[in-house]
Amino acid sequence: MTDAFALLEFPRQPWLEPDALKQAFLDRSTATHPDKFTDPDDKESAQARFSELNLAHDTLRDPKRRLQHLLTLERGHKPEEVHDILPETADLFLEVGQLLKPIDTFLAERETQTSPLLKAQSYPQALEWLEKNNTLLSRIQQELHALDAVARELNARWDCDAIEKLFHQYSYLQKWLAQLNDRAVRLGL
Repeated sequence: MTDAFALLEFPRQPWLEPDALKQAFLDRSTATHPDKFTDPDDKESAQARFSELNLAHDTLRDPKRRLQHLLTLERGHKPEEVHDILPETADLFLEVGQLLKPIDTFLAERETQTSPLLKAQSYPQALEWLEKNNTLLSRIQQELHALDAVARELNARWDCDAIEKLFHQYSYLQKWLAQLNDRAVRLGL
């Protein structure tokens, strides 16, 4: 397994400054970009290196993937999937579920409608659901920002158990964020 931290010359830590990470990626990828080479062997080697750098950057810029990679490097195996909701996210889990169920029912009904008039009549209800959806979406984004602060603090005090817990929190919040973003798009259609 390639160490994404080493490849981009960052210390193994839970939090990385996004701007510094982006700059490190740009500096290294510019030097190894395949278009800079004309010799086929050099070009092929540069393409492999460029692909590695892209994968490392993608891994490290996403907090969940970065923490998973960090734990895998430190422990020698990926963190286990948690199927129980963490107490810190239990209330949000209920809120997301209570909102998505009626939205999904509304969308299922609306998506079966073929009449443009009926679709137009459902628009005010769609806007109400979209507003509720976006409110919860905003709250989850705030929770993700709060987790970023926790990750920054963990740089100073290494604790694999705390890092794993943070990984699971990011996992749930990112999943819910994706679900709510999907509903927002579908409600806006």
